[in-house]
Amino acid sequence: MTENKTNPDILLVEDNPGDVRLTQEAFREAEFDVRMHIATDGIKAIDFLRSDESPCLDFVLLDLNLPRKDGLDVLEEIKGDPEMEQLPVLVLTSSTAREDVISSYEQHANAYLTKPDSPETFVDLVQAVEKFWIGRARLPSCS
Repeated sequence: MTENKTNPDILLVEDNPGDVRLTQEAFREAEFDVRMHIATDGIKAIDFLRSDESPCLDFVLLDLNLPRKDGLDVLEEIKGDPEMEQLPVLVLTSSTAREDVISSYEQHANAYLTKPDSPETFVDLVQAVEKFWIGRARLPSCS
């Protein structure tokens, strides 16, 4: 286990402003201090990841239902690129469809999380993500 990283960098790929705000609030409520970067569609997410100014990310929170390039295509591009393939991608979506779960894991998602219905459960989810992905999991470092 590695030491907890202070202020992890996370890319949230989410087109719904309400869900962006809810996610940010859940991180604040969970007292999980992160540097959250936002991409509002799949093309912007890939552009951000390939940018020279992109920080060393700890993981990506990826919605599946995105404009311009959907989440599964983004996931396929990340996991198919030797420069990005080790980056943990956690699908965070409202879909509970079995085919979305299967497709996400076929594209090598590191986890599939369903967006909670209430702010309280969202905080619980964020605390679980923090406890595992930052507190316990050993993540690849940037080169």
